[in-house]
Amino acid sequence: MKKITDICRTQERPVRVLQFGEGAFLRAFADEMIDQANVKGVFDGGIAIVKPRRGGDLERFRSQKGLYTLISRGISGNAEVDESRIVKSVSQALHAYDDYERLCDIMRLDTLQFVISNTTEAGIVFDENDRFEDEPPESFPGKLTKLLYLRWQAFGGDGGRGLIMLPTELIEGNGARLRDCVVRLSERWGLEAEFLRWIKEDNIFCDTLVDRIVTGYPKEEAAALCERLGYEDGLIDVAEPFGLWVIASERIAEVREKLPLDRAGLPVVFTGDAAPYRERKVRVLNGAHTSMALAAYLAGFDTVGECMDDPVMREYIERTLFGEIVPFVPLPGKEAAEFAHSVLERFANPFLRHRLLSIALNSVSKWRARVLPSVLDYYAKEGRPPELLTFSFAALAEFYTAGERGGVKYEPSDDAAVLEFFGANRELSARGLIEKLAAQERFWGMALGEIDGFIDKAAESLGDIRENGAAAAIKRAAGRRG
Repeated sequence: MKKITDICRTQERPVRVLQFGEGAFLRAFADEMIDQANVKGVFDGGIAIVKPRRGGDLERFRSQKGLYTLISRGISGNAEVDESRIVKSVSQALHAYDDYERLCDIMRLDTLQFVISNTTEAGIVFDENDRFEDEPPESFPGKLTKLLYLRWQAFGGDGGRGLIMLPTELIEGNGARLRDCVVRLSERWGLEAEFLRWIKEDNIFCDTLVDRIVTGYPKEEAAALCERLGYEDGLIDVAEPFGLWVIASERIAEVREKLPLDRAGLPVVFTGDAAPYRERKVRVLNGAHTSMALAAYLAGFDTVGECMDDPVMREYIERTLFGEIVPFVPLPGKEAAEFAHSVLERFANPFLRHRLLSIALNSVSKWRARVLPSVLDYYAKEGRPPELLTFSFAALAEFYTAGERGGVKYEPSDDAAVLEFFGANRELSARGLIEKLAAQERFWGMALGEIDGFIDKAAESLGDIRENGAAAAIKRAAGRRG
């Protein structure tokens, strides 16, 4: 069989992007968007990928000259999508440790404009053990600080040679946090005051929000996919069709001018504040997941797709979304509703198996962050707790105390304090458990009894789940109005 390099040629473009992270997500997200922008003529830039961690190799990237196939699968506009395209934006791949000198050379390129990163949420941390003398320092902020210093030296402190940082790690204020780490390390290392000024004034650290489900290399069906494609590809990447990249900065006009992805028709939002979009995602996408996952699992479902195929569960999800979440998202109603409809399409993706037990991890903190804000907003407007979101609280209480489904045991995964609480209170009555759980301010940041009617409604729902089973309780809850 032919290789991908036999049927597609790489394109020489100036390196404008240095990317820390070689994983499936960035290749299906930022790298694919930049490739589309190149093809559509609104951008002209190659990406130098950096493997930031020790160990491993980049042989597949090098043997394929950075080429790989992205397969987009899912539902879009009520139609099934199963498309593939070869991505050609990656021009080279480097190892931060084995290719350190080459990495330094790229940082000195006058064409370089952007640094993109995806080093996991734990990647943007200040590490006091980083040393300036290390080649390179261990942490990602340490590597970036050292490389930015080399760039500052190479161009004599030229303000026009600053870079735009686009971290995609899933933490709030990721750009601000990365900037703080760079500043702290610069101060700790005793670097020049002029360098610190250059960092703060001539470089841009954007806050970003990213949203796309990427399942990565399809190991079990890779051979069949290569047969379908007609060539070998050891870097196939698989993702859903939906994507969203929110890029926020006080200097957003400058960022947009240099990276005009929106002019290529790509799902990129340039804004001065990412907070409303973050809240929309947390409340709508994550809130819908958390509010239905535990109840659905107790009712016998294992994946999100199974829930969407069941009429009762779909009704439960849709009423929760459009009746109790969407009306309180701090964005124009039409925009929030359109996003909710896209979420339902994503939930129904027949190519993804998103397991409910995976969503159920650390559900107490997730319920507080993703569901409670909608509960409070609903209560503030209506003067009563929302029916289905309150039901989800009862389902949470049952999930953590039941410990088995259909005679098969399962173990909830959460912080030790959470598991200790439920372990000590699993024998309480429905009302007794709800009263005690709602009073745990350390879990919720408040006493949920302050919401008039919440304890009564949650206790009633928990009693229904225990007496009649989750499936029957969900059916009754989904049929209620108001």
